[in-house]
Amino acid sequence: MLSVVVFLPLVAAAVLLAVPRVSDTVVRRIWVAATAADLALVGALWVTYSPGASGFAYEVDLSWIPIVDSRYHLGVDGLSLPLVAMTAVLFLACAIYSLRQARSVRAFVTLFLFLQTVCLGVFVSLDLILFFVFFDLSIVGMYFVITGWGHRDAARAALRFFLYTFLGSLALLLGFLGLFVAAEPNTFDIVRLTEQNPLAGRGTFGGLVLLAIVVGLAIKTPTVPFHTWLPPAHTEAPTAGSAILAGVLLKLGTYGFVRIAMPILPGTWRDYAVAIVVVGVLSVLYGALVALAQRDVKRMIAYTSVNHMGYIVLAIGAAGLLATSDPRAQDLAVAGAVTQMVSHGLITGALFLLTGVLYERGRTYDMRSYGGLAAGTPRFAGLTAVAAFASLGLPGFSGFIAEFQIFTGSLPGAPVATALSFLGILLTAALFLRAYQRIFLGPPRSAGRGAVADLTTAETVSIAPLLLLAVVIGLFPRFLLDLVEPAARTLGTLLDR
Repeated sequence: MLSVVVFLPLVAAAVLLAVPRVSDTVVRRIWVAATAADLALVGALWVTYSPGASGFAYEVDLSWIPIVDSRYHLGVDGLSLPLVAMTAVLFLACAIYSLRQARSVRAFVTLFLFLQTVCLGVFVSLDLILFFVFFDLSIVGMYFVITGWGHRDAARAALRFFLYTFLGSLALLLGFLGLFVAAEPNTFDIVRLTEQNPLAGRGTFGGLVLLAIVVGLAIKTPTVPFHTWLPPAHTEAPTAGSAILAGVLLKLGTYGFVRIAMPILPGTWRDYAVAIVVVGVLSVLYGALVALAQRDVKRMIAYTSVNHMGYIVLAIGAAGLLATSDPRAQDLAVAGAVTQMVSHGLITGALFLLTGVLYERGRTYDMRSYGGLAAGTPRFAGLTAVAAFASLGLPGFSGFIAEFQIFTGSLPGAPVATALSFLGILLTAALFLRAYQRIFLGPPRSAGRGAVADLTTAETVSIAPLLLLAVVIGLFPRFLLDLVEPAARTLGTLLDR
């Protein structure tokens, strides 16, 4: 079942490539059907989820590369299943949003189906080599999306994205090799490495392995100072590409922290947790401050992703500081980090789709070129307001649930850092309210020719469910937290070793 969920989009892509003549309309419909079927399968996984003795459900464990004991090992738990579901939802939203895509439709759809498979593969992999293969292939897929369908400077932005993130992948692979060498017997299996704790008491060597893994994941996340590839990549990427890049690909890095770095290197993580917290706080404040200075709305949202990823890094760093001292706060911080991954994916995905609507109407992202759009575009203005308030963490939205958990869990272990991070909320509120005021309020002004059209049916159907899910999680979080919290407690137990 899990293998079907992962590879169904890739099978659909292969079918599209194999059929010699098919209209663009049929290609789009197949894309929507494949992503909808995948989401339905993920829903079935959620409803029937029951972890086994290993803590994972729907496990598949087959021999793959026996000479190094690398296995085709898949499984999901409360840390990964919410991210699998978020990924399926976002890809379906992008498929519906792109129903009017007209340029090189078959290639565009094939790349997104490929990206869906590799992103799902990362979240369900329980083998380091398998994780790395999917992780690395996501870079390739997004590179071609940006360079093939991006804006004027897309080639340069795609090259920077590829080189930065590929360098991170090389660092990550080096760290994985360090874990393999330290393990006894040698293995790349994540479950067995977690049980072994192979770098316990290894001092400098453990620190170097953790450094390699953290750098590789931090570039992908990205955190300060590894964030410089993100704004140009977002600015130049097509709308659906930006939504997937922010909503899903950034989570591959943060997920790697909770799946690999923390449980496999618990002692070393605790030793360097202060540095992780500092990086988190810097990302929160720097991302928000630089976003506040932007006039390009898409670039502004890109920097808010650095800010929101900083909250996650703060939480997982504070969890290391709280190990053995306050397990309840530690579990709360980890649960908040996972909830923030899901929340950010939904909300920021919606924000980038809304930004794409703005660009299609006015052919520019410059906020100064717009004004008073609310009068003629009530649906557009309403959904943008909901997305903006959700992103700044207003009560009633998923962002509030996530940030409340993060701050409450992090405060006992890192009180100063957590207090400083509160400023990020104020800055985020200021930048979103300023952007909304410039674009939708005040005297009418439009960069396009004539009146700006409101959201189409496809645009509304793709964006509104993302924000509805953010509201559902904000008001009724129990269905998500019942899944996340037991896995967070398990991770806390592993981190305390």
